[in-house]
Amino acid sequence: MSALILFDFDGTLADTAPDLAAAANQQRIRRGLQPLPYETLRPVASQGARGLLRIALDLLPGHPDYEPTRQQFLQDYAAGSTVHSRLFPGIAPLLDGIRARGLAWGIVTNKVTYLTLPIVEFLGLTRDSAVLVCGDTTEHAKPHPAPLLHAAREAGYATDRCVYVGDDLRDIQAAHAAGMPAVAAAYGYLGQDENVTTWSAEACANTPDELWGAIEPLLPADLR
Repeated sequence: MSALILFDFDGTLADTAPDLAAAANQQRIRRGLQPLPYETLRPVASQGARGLLRIALDLLPGHPDYEPTRQQFLQDYAAGSTVHSRLFPGIAPLLDGIRARGLAWGIVTNKVTYLTLPIVEFLGLTRDSAVLVCGDTTEHAKPHPAPLLHAAREAGYATDRCVYVGDDLRDIQAAHAAGMPAVAAAYGYLGQDENVTTWSAEACANTPDELWGAIEPLLPADLR
């Protein structure tokens, strides 16, 4: 019997931070401000508009300017989401190797469908992915287990035959709530104060090249 390896998208499979940072800096430029260095924005890329606008403009939900700025950010990002976004080095051969072993893989992200699908298609992931679950696919987003449970159900796998890989604490929390072991992708978009060793993930990968070595011991015993 096979198994299903599920991945977060931004910061785990794909390096999308450059385009997210560019959209955040466009909001600064619109206000006559100088762009921030990419290194300042990258750590909050997984937090989407909320995190990026907080760093770029010190703008928080509840501020009168927040929602119109968020909408403008999303428009700018949608228009430029495939300019610099690429799979992390090592991810393409990893996915090929998963399929060559007779296993399946899929994507579970909190990014909404209309923003996710163009990038997934641009990166050539739609053909071989067993399932794609976005932030608006289920009623709840991660860290709620609903997206992972939905992915397993849609792909036809019991949760004890799934492994989840992500670069955020909420990914690990969602996996455990869904009854799946989790791998922390420590090369992803970690905040400055984040320490993956405190996340209680079953394994950790410091680079994409370490992912398979982290995933394989977590597969069902009959596949090891």
